[in-house]
Amino acid sequence: MKKGKLNMQRVIPSFRITDYARSKPFYVEGMGFHIDWEHRFEANFPVFAQLTRDDMTLYLTEHAGDCQVGGLIHFFVPDVDSWYEEVKEKAQVRIAEAPNESLEGLRMMTIVDPDGNQLRICTRIAANQ
Repeated sequence: MKKGKLNMQRVIPSFRITDYARSKPFYVEGMGFHIDWEHRFEANFPVFAQLTRDDMTLYLTEHAGDCQVGGLIHFFVPDVDSWYEEVKEKAQVRIAEAPNESLEGLRMMTIVDPDGNQLRICTRIAANQ
C-alpha cells in the first residue's frame, strides 16, 4: 500500500421525487441550485438528475427503487441567515422552521420540498455565545 495522502470520500445525498417538472422549479428557482445533468433511459422514463449549488451536490430521482420519499439531509453553509433571507419570499419554497438554535452548536432552518423531503440548512456556531 502506498503511503501518503488518503483519498477522501464524497457523499452525495439522494432525494426521491415523484414529479420532476414540479421539483425542478423548487430546486433551481427557489433554492438556487443549477442542473449539472439529467438522465433518462428513454424518453418519458423517470429522471435521475444531479444538481449543485456552491460545493453542495444532490441527486433527485424519480426511480421508485432508489430511495423513499420523505428524506432528510443537512447542508452546512457559512451563514444560514443569509440563506433564509434569500429564500423566504420565494413562492416555491416552504420554510417549515426559520433559523433557530434548537440543537446545541448549530443554527439551522428546515425547508420542505414539494414531496415532503426536508433540507436542513445549518451553520455551526461557537459554544457559549
